[in-house]
Amino acid sequence: MEVTEILKKYSADIDQEITAALEEVDPETLRQASEHLVKAGGKKLRPSLVVLSAEAVGGQVKSALKTGAAVELIHTFSLIHDDIMDQDEKRRGKPSVHVLWGEPTAILAGDTLFSKAFETVMRSEEDGVPAPTILPALNAVVDSCVKICEGQALDMGFAERTDVTEEEYLNMIFKKTAALIAAATKAGAIVGGGTPEQIEALSEYGRLIGMAFQIQDDYLDVASSEEDLGKPVGSDIVEGKMTLLVVNALARASEEDHNRLLTILKEEGDEHVSEAMEIMEKYGSIEYAWQVAQEDVNQAKQLLRDVLDDSPAREALLLIADFVLQRSN
Repeated sequence: MEVTEILKKYSADIDQEITAALEEVDPETLRQASEHLVKAGGKKLRPSLVVLSAEAVGGQVKSALKTGAAVELIHTFSLIHDDIMDQDEKRRGKPSVHVLWGEPTAILAGDTLFSKAFETVMRSEEDGVPAPTILPALNAVVDSCVKICEGQALDMGFAERTDVTEEEYLNMIFKKTAALIAAATKAGAIVGGGTPEQIEALSEYGRLIGMAFQIQDDYLDVASSEEDLGKPVGSDIVEGKMTLLVVNALARASEEDHNRLLTILKEEGDEHVSEAMEIMEKYGSIEYAWQVAQEDVNQAKQLLRDVLDDSPAREALLLIADFVLQRSN
């Protein structure tokens, strides 16, 4: 089965839970703003990971749907606020929430999604999840929200620095990207009734594929085509972003190449993108980033094989790990 088919399998049920969570939001403009990005689509990767993790430890799909919906609500909240901070005018091919409704309403829409996420997890008892199980699942979700905010703050701080280390960068992407994916797989294993060993392994699986997901984004920015990316190649360089490739190249480069790469990153425009890519290629930084992502995926897959019995859900999780590296955008 293709990964896109796996993700579609749960989308309708997840969307139904999200609609139920938001249907009583008032006034109507706030509800429309809150629903906008959900209705715009998206892969539904994170909520699918919740459900698959529950199934992989022997749980039922129904028990994980509300937690899956909650994780998607949190992801959507973070996108709305990211778009405001970055002043991005489009998301998922549609105008951003703040473009359509203004920044104040967009902030409120994000806050609404954030609040509804916790309420949705707590309603899991309606689907047969024992009350004592709900609290640790909720705790996993709450913890990821704090980390998302920390990761965003770190990322913003990196824009003012030229001495970011690889350790600092990896910590930032863990918090900004991987923490919510780890929360999805951990919470899924919890509501599915997994053993402590299975819960820990699935949490780590989520962390590893989340790290690989972000590193692959860094890699694709210079190794993919504009057609596949849907944006110009090297846009991270134009924006002066501290990616793993840049951090690695700056650490390895000669003084001359180091200073030249920094100059390019600080300059506006895209006329020197190819030169920056040549410097990163010269020091093996592009290949290095791909290898780090590959190693993370390999470790994630081994964890699943170590603690989970063979099942369609485990196979789907293995396929999703591979998909992280096989995607082109």
